[in-house]
Amino acid sequence: MEENFIENNNNNTDHVRKMLLESGYSDTAVSYYIDKPYMGILENPDQVTEMVGTCGDTMKVYLKVAGGNVEKVRYQVLGCPGAVSAAMAAVELVEGKTLAQAKLLDDGDIFRVLKDIPGKKHHCIQLAVKALHKALDEYENDSGC
Repeated sequence: MEENFIENNNNNTDHVRKMLLESGYSDTAVSYYIDKPYMGILENPDQVTEMVGTCGDTMKVYLKVAGGNVEKVRYQVLGCPGAVSAAMAAVELVEGKTLAQAKLLDDGDIFRVLKDIPGKKHHCIQLAVKALHKALDEYENDSGC
C-alpha cells in the first residue's frame, strides 16, 4: 500500500508539473512551486510581516537579520503557483545580502529568475517583492536601524 502511495504521489507531481508547464510557467517556476525550498516558519525571527494581495493571496515573511545582513528568509504563502514561485525566488535573491541590497530587489529581478509565468500572474511577483520590502522596512523601524 505504501508503494502505491509513493507511486501515486510521484505520478501526481508529474501531472502537476506538466499542467503548470502547459499553463505558461517556466521549469524554474514549476520547480520552486513543487519543491517549496524556502516555505515555512523561522524560529525566533527578528521580523514577521504579513501582506494580502489584491487577488487575495496572502504572504507572511519571516526574517532573521545578523550584522546588518539578511541571514535567513522564509515565506508562508496561501496562494497560487505564481505566488509561491515568486516568493521562493525572492529568498534566493536576498539571503546573504545587506539590508540595503535586499531593499533594491524589484519585480524584474524575480522575473529574470523565474524566466516566465503567465501574464495574469505578474501581480504575484509584485506581492512577493512588496511583502519582503514591508518586512525589511518594519524590521528597520522596529530595531532603530
